[in-house]
Amino acid sequence: MTVLSNLASNTSKVEDVVKASLAKPLVIDGVTAVPQGAEIRGVVSDAKQSGRVKGKASIGLAFDRLTVRGESHQIETAPVVLEAQDKKSDDVKKGGIGAGLGAVVGGIAGGGTGAAIGAVAGGTGAVLGTKGREIEVPAGTVVNVLLQSPLTVKVPNKQAQ
Repeated sequence: MTVLSNLASNTSKVEDVVKASLAKPLVIDGVTAVPQGAEIRGVVSDAKQSGRVKGKASIGLAFDRLTVRGESHQIETAPVVLEAQDKKSDDVKKGGIGAGLGAVVGGIAGGGTGAAIGAVAGGTGAVLGTKGREIEVPAGTVVNVLLQSPLTVKVPNKQAQ
């Protein structure tokens, strides 16, 4: 998903609304179940500023609502936690989210079909963080989330498309 809100560990507060959209369509058996751009809503679940002596800055996100073709669906995602790196040399500056963040998890939607809800991290957004600095998640950052339960959506008839 693409985060549409600007977030930071030093300015975001727990329960702040986070807006996002589906980065790529969710397609099952050649049919688009959830179109690209579907609205996703969540909240900041945790925000910790960087400590002076110890403690890395971090921000947690949880998503609870997906809107598909005007119909709102309650969802529950695994927490997404983005954390500042230990060393300046570990900065994530290469056009994406580094594996060391441990925050981007593969997305699985609904039962045994294994359809992804999200996109490969990277591209336009970058999460930057260093020791003593805050973590920033600029609008446009792409992250993956894991749905915690199956999602059922109405899919238009193939002939109607």
